[in-house]
This record gives sequence, C-alpha cells and structure tokens, in this order.
Amino acid sequence: MKVTIHSVAQEAGVSTTTVSKVINHTGSISEQTRKKVLEAMKKLNYSPDVAAASLRGKRTKAFGLLVPDVTNPFYAEVARSIEDRSHDFGYNVMMCNTDNDSEKEKSYLSLLTSQRIDGLVVASAFRSPDLLEEMLDKGFPMVLIASDIPKLSVNTVTVDDYKGGYLATSHLLSLGHKKIAIIIENVRSNTARMDAFKEAMLEADLQIPDGFIVKTEASILKGYQSGKKILSMKERPSAIFACNDLLAAGVLQAAKELGLNVPQDLSVVGFDNTVLSTTTSPMLTTVSQPIKLMGAKAVELLIGEMKEEKTNKERLLLSPELIIRQSTAKFNTAEI
Repeated sequence: MKVTIHSVAQEAGVSTTTVSKVINHTGSISEQTRKKVLEAMKKLNYSPDVAAASLRGKRTKAFGLLVPDVTNPFYAEVARSIEDRSHDFGYNVMMCNTDNDSEKEKSYLSLLTSQRIDGLVVASAFRSPDLLEEMLDKGFPMVLIASDIPKLSVNTVTVDDYKGGYLATSHLLSLGHKKIAIIIENVRSNTARMDAFKEAMLEADLQIPDGFIVKTEASILKGYQSGKKILSMKERPSAIFACNDLLAAGVLQAAKELGLNVPQDLSVVGFDNTVLSTTTSPMLTTVSQPIKLMGAKAVELLIGEMKEEKTNKERLLLSPELIIRQSTAKFNTAEI
C-alpha cells in the first residue's frame, strides 16, 4: 500500500495540515510535534510528493541537473548552456556529478527532490531509469539531454550519433585510410557511433581487424592507454576514430610518446568539438555537437512542460557537423 500524507498524520497522531506544515517548513509548529512527524515519516519511509507540490505551483525557481562528470569538457559546456538559458527564465541550476554510478544517482535524485526543484535535466546515461519513471508517472517536469532512454515517455534532446559516426569514418576513408581503429565509451550514444563506423567500413568492403575496436571510459588517460595499446600492435592502424574529444586527446599523447607524427603517420578524429579540440597539438578534426543549442532546447522544453503548453513529449534529434582541422591527412603509403 502506498504511504501518503494521511498515513503519516495517522502515525504521528496529528492532522494532515500539520504534516504539510512540517514538510513545507511553514506555520508555527512546536519542536515536539515536528519531531513526531519526522519520526513518523522515517518509520513509514515516506518522501514528500515533490511532483504534486510542483504542479500546485509552489515554485522554487530551481532546476536540478545530473551529469556524469563535469570535468569532461562536453558536460561542462552542456551545463553552462543549460545554466545560461535557465537564467533567461529566472531559474537557478543545482548540478550533481553521478559518475554513472547507480547509488550516486539515487542519492542525488533524493537530494534534489528534497530541495523541491521545479524540474530536472538528466545529462547522464542514468543506470536506474525506474527512478525517473516514477517521477514521470507523477507528472514531474523532466528532460533528457545527450542521452536517450527509449522506455521512458520524456522530452529528449540528442544529436544524431549515427550520422556523426558515419561522418567521421567517411572522412578517414576519403583520405585513403583502410586500417581504421575505433575507441568508444561504453554508453548508448557511442554504440550508435560504432554502428555507423562498422557500416561505413562494410560499405567500403574493409575488414576490421581484431583489437581495432576498444571500449573504455571517457578520460584522457583511458584514451592514452587505449591508443598506446592499439598503436603498439604489429599491424597498427593508420587512423583512429575516438568517440569523444577526451579519448582523442589521449590518443595524441600516445602517438607522440611512440614517436608517431600526427597527421603524417596517424590521423585522429574526435567527437564533440569541445574547447579541448582547439587546445591540442595538432588541433583535432572532430564531429561537432551543437552544445549551446542542445542546452537551450532542453530548458525550453522543460519550461514548456511546466507551463503545460504541450502535453505530448518531444524527441529532438539535432544534426552534427564534421569540423576538419590539423589531426587528419591523406594516407601516407610510405609509412605502412
């Protein structure tokens, strides 16, 4: 049986109005009564229905934002774009880093809802979608950005990852590269990029040797380690598609340590077009995500849902763009 505010009132021996005052920190309540209510809530494992409170118009003018890791330049730029657009509407943003850890997701979700946020932006893969589904069932305003959970009926803003992966691979093929490796992060978006990579290679009638597909975590260190492993193979690739700019930056470090010149000896393509892509040496050829637009659209969808302007959920799929810089060049037949 679902625990309600009435259940708490009965357990504490008070009225539902008193329970509401304790939850909302309003009215004049004795410390003894407040303690009784809080103990009843704890005993019954009751959490205030923040969704219903939000829908009743008790606004806090704050959004919650869940990201995997704000040290990743992509998520830092996503967070900034969301904060900027939220500010236009008079809202503040409370951000939490989940590290793609289910326990942290649960803990931070509890924290944010206890702070009575008016809406939630989820920018991580989110390992516990059932928690989000519960909130959506209550009518809580929410939007996913740079992540899609097909089972959920929720507003979503993503980029066409398949198209981006195809653009990156096709670019390398057009330069004459045949031995191309790929490094991916183990998340849904990167899976789509890998599928596009495989399709482009198949269309070019090219095989993908064992060891040319590496799954890892998103960091420069992991990119370096993965790149060094691939480039130390007896039959090394002439090009690597790293599915985010962090991994690509790590590959550049590995190539330099192994005495390989980029792009003469090795071409490298990243994904995201974050500020990192213009600070590496050489600057990265990469697939650009429209990060500023993604953040703005996410906030606008959230505001629209709060105002009940639209009852249907939208899944916005934005288009990526290939940005060619100095890390790719025509295949050098003299090297391999």
